[in-house]
Amino acid sequence: MKIDLTETTSSKINQALVSARRSIGTPAIGMVLTLVVVTDEENAYDALKAASDSSREHPSRIIAVIKRVSRSPRARRDARLDAELRVGSDAGSGETVVLRLHGELANHAQSVVLPLLLPDAPVVVWWPEDAPADPAKDPLGALAQRRITDTYSAEHPLDELAVRAATYQPGDTDLAWTRITPWRSMLAAALDQQPAEVLSATVEGESDNPSCELLAMWLADRLGVPVERTLSGGPGLTAVRMETKNGAIVLDRANGSLATLCMVGQPDRSVALKRRETAELLAEELRRLDPDNVYASTVKFGVERLGGPTEASDVGSGQKASAPAGAGAPAAKKAAAKKAASK
Repeated sequence: MKIDLTETTSSKINQALVSARRSIGTPAIGMVLTLVVVTDEENAYDALKAASDSSREHPSRIIAVIKRVSRSPRARRDARLDAELRVGSDAGSGETVVLRLHGELANHAQSVVLPLLLPDAPVVVWWPEDAPADPAKDPLGALAQRRITDTYSAEHPLDELAVRAATYQPGDTDLAWTRITPWRSMLAAALDQQPAEVLSATVEGESDNPSCELLAMWLADRLGVPVERTLSGGPGLTAVRMETKNGAIVLDRANGSLATLCMVGQPDRSVALKRRETAELLAEELRRLDPDNVYASTVKFGVERLGGPTEASDVGSGQKASAPAGAGAPAAKKAAAKKAASK
């Protein structure tokens, strides 16, 4: 069921939601959280589709906040709220409220969203694009226990990583970090099977990909070893090589889908390591609402401490990688990789 409300208020939206639930025979609210999606018209369709798909795992009230920029000074002085409500099969496993804020009202989005939050339920705010420099201090971000950004969508992703480190507050997270969860799990499992001291590591991936930088910083921070960052044509992350006292551990994914794990004394194994859709990444982030201390430690490590990226050097070919470029990580942190893989 879809309902359009023009020049409305938050109170009228709440009344319309109650009436819509009754009309389709589901008067009870079975949702576990409120997901606020702050986006624009250009990205609204993709963002709402991802949020709706993720709600099948986490039934939620999705509130999309779209700020409509008025062209004329007179229109900017007028405040108007239009809403589109989706309930039932049109809204995944919850309900969706699309808010379009016109004029001066766009500067006070939190006053419109606050009455629409589910009572006694967690609030998560997601910025698919154009996230604020400090999400925790943003008026909408201040309403949430969890704040999700995506440095991959920034114009300068590596600079954006530095901003995320400088403004980090418990509850902040990044979909660029979520993308490397399977890589971290696989590398930790490999070290469990071959428990030897790691001497150095190399991360290979495309240029300006924050996930590659985050994986390199994670290895350097948790293992306390020099990590080299090399470039490839992608897609995304393509290979990781860890030099240990027992030989090299290589995880090579050349096609963005299937990877090969190579370890000394064991046959090469093919492992599924596909690039995941936004809905899968969002669903993973909604599984936990407590602070992610491993992400905090990783992003604060600093891209500049890795040194500059170099050209790829046959990381996945089984040949020894070239010496690390730039400064290495502090040698004091010899934490177990298995522990580090848990978010």
